[in-house]
Amino acid sequence: MVLGIIFGLNYLLTKHYLIMKTRDLVMRALALFIASALVFSCTQDEVTVQENDVPDEILTALSDLGFAIDDIARVEFTNPLSGIKNTEPTYMVEQDLMLTESQIAEMLLTSKNIELPNKEQYRTSALVGGLPRTISVLGYTGSCCALTSKMRTALQWAVNNYNRINTGLTFTLTYGSTNWQSYDMVVYNNGASGGGGSAGFPSGGDPHQLIQINAGTDAFSTNVNEHVITHEMGHCLGLRHTDYFNRSLSCGSGGNEGSGGVGAIHIPGTPTGTDYNSIMQACFSNNEDGEFGSNDVIALEYLY
Repeated sequence: MVLGIIFGLNYLLTKHYLIMKTRDLVMRALALFIASALVFSCTQDEVTVQENDVPDEILTALSDLGFAIDDIARVEFTNPLSGIKNTEPTYMVEQDLMLTESQIAEMLLTSKNIELPNKEQYRTSALVGGLPRTISVLGYTGSCCALTSKMRTALQWAVNNYNRINTGLTFTLTYGSTNWQSYDMVVYNNGASGGGGSAGFPSGGDPHQLIQINAGTDAFSTNVNEHVITHEMGHCLGLRHTDYFNRSLSCGSGGNEGSGGVGAIHIPGTPTGTDYNSIMQACFSNNEDGEFGSNDVIALEYLY
């Protein structure tokens, strides 16, 4: 489908995050010493990679939005709660982003195509609107996808993280399995192995709704679970990875996610340089405390 046909449509973006790797934590701070630690980065769940037949207009649009285009594939995605398969052409970008054609078109329409230097906290061109507003969060407890006890505690802590800062957003938390479609954010256990989760970006002024938490995350501390959920909620509000321009800063390897531009808009008030304390780093270690870094707070309070 040609991009021009789908401008103005709703979109689906699933931001995939966290798969266990090995990284050298000490190398980023001290080149003379070497040590190893486990980290987590983005991965794909409920996704089937198809033949790599990406149209030229998609490649051009993604490049204009500031995304890397050297590793793109067309994929299929199924909503795990509804069981409904997405039929719109969808593309895997930079190994951890799923964008539909309508999502790409919407970002092109709402962006200003500003080239920016490599600075810190970043957002997409899509944000939550209608401030002040209440964001209703559901911790899913249905038989297919119930959060574990540890995940529920971590979700409460994540909600507390957002309610403690000074924004026009107020988060409420409910646990249950009925009428999930009416909630602004739905956090559920997708049953996948390994620590991590996935989410997406806002659409039409509303936060992305579905937040998947891998079942394997329960094997880690409550603080790590809190970190994963808080990070994914950040994506739902429009935040990109802090180190999108150089994933090796947190992952040890992995390249970058595209040059600074309309797809990664620098948030005023956040500093230049590297911020290892940001909860929005592309990868995280197994000793995270689950709390916002100071610049994360500045970024969110500026936006909301």
